[in-house]
Amino acid sequence: MTFTQNKEKEAARMMTQNDIPPCLIYIDKEGHWYHRGAEMIHREFIRLFYNNMELDSHGRYVIEWQGQRCYVEVEDTAFVVRSVLFKEGEQPGNDRFILSLSDDTEEELAADTIYVGKDNVLYCSVKNLAFPARFNRAAYYQLAEYIEEENDSYYLPLNGKKYGIS
Repeated sequence: MTFTQNKEKEAARMMTQNDIPPCLIYIDKEGHWYHRGAEMIHREFIRLFYNNMELDSHGRYVIEWQGQRCYVEVEDTAFVVRSVLFKEGEQPGNDRFILSLSDDTEEELAADTIYVGKDNVLYCSVKNLAFPARFNRAAYYQLAEYIEEENDSYYLPLNGKKYGIS
């Protein structure tokens, strides 16, 4: 049985247990989207899906479009931080980190949401704190340049505050 057949069989099984059907869409840990095993390459469709995605009460990523709802299988998180840019503020206390996300948007890092997950992967919250986002390797190293250590603890200094990373 192929990967796609296994996923479709699993999706059919899940359909009997859930009120929402599967989209037959899979997002890998790097933020690449697949439909029935084939990588989705049309960014406008992927952005449309991101714009219509929510987390339901079961923690599933659900896309609602034209009155239809389905859930997406996600390896880790739907959103991936692809790069981090430090921007010095024009006035003291206005420094910030800008995240480039897998949905082709940018937003300011909510420094108080950073945490370390399994396998020492860095995460934060994005989209008005509604979704977790996984830092890819490049973004991790870009932010790591600013992380400091004190008494065996790590933190991100920003605008006179120390944001702990645990």
